[in-house]
Amino acid sequence: MKLQLRHISKAFDGHFVVDGISLALEKVHTLVLIGPSGGGKTTLLRIIAGLEYPSAGEVHINDEQLVFDEGFLLRYRRTIGTVFQAFNLFPHLTALENITLPLEKVHGHSRSEAEGMAYQLLERFQLQKHAAKRPAALSGGQRQRVAIARAMSIKPRLLLFDEPTSALDPEMTAEVLDMIKELRETGVDFILVTHEMGFARLIADQAALLAEGRIVEAGPVEQVFEHPLHAQSRDFFAKLLKY
Repeated sequence: MKLQLRHISKAFDGHFVVDGISLALEKVHTLVLIGPSGGGKTTLLRIIAGLEYPSAGEVHINDEQLVFDEGFLLRYRRTIGTVFQAFNLFPHLTALENITLPLEKVHGHSRSEAEGMAYQLLERFQLQKHAAKRPAALSGGQRQRVAIARAMSIKPRLLLFDEPTSALDPEMTAEVLDMIKELRETGVDFILVTHEMGFARLIADQAALLAEGRIVEAGPVEQVFEHPLHAQSRDFFAKLLKY
């Protein structure tokens, strides 16, 4: 994936949560966005997902510029799989129906086609015995795995993860991280916002550290994690390792 961010800013009530971010990556398979809470990671991810309009700036993915009007963004979002920290499953639908609904209503598949695709994913991610359960009957890890299966069902050109394990206990966190690691090995490109530093270091080839709405450090993951160039980056990692 080729990703270019040009002077991206986003203000809420006059406060810039993303402040003039620029980034150019020619060949990136997995990008992690890390940094302290409130640094702008989720807002930047939502702009890349076409879910938030920037106040200024441009986003280019594989040399295609995102046009921030609803007509373009409706088409664009159909090609992007987004996984949220709060799962965003429909509570009144079963696991199977949560996957088939967008396939039918947004992507135009027949019910039988959608169910066939959904069952394949449920089986692949060892969720087939939970197909008829609603989200309330699933564990947090199972709900997030259904959400990931739904994102994968559209065969996205890009997967976006917004802190997918932040609402999970350690056992369920490991379950979901294993699933994301498996997805990486299938070749799909993705961008991941996470506080799981060990996992970020393991899975990514590129990293960007955000703080106070700006990119403090960006580059190959080994350089960012092991040889950060900026004092703010070194302070961030030192605090993580303090305890």
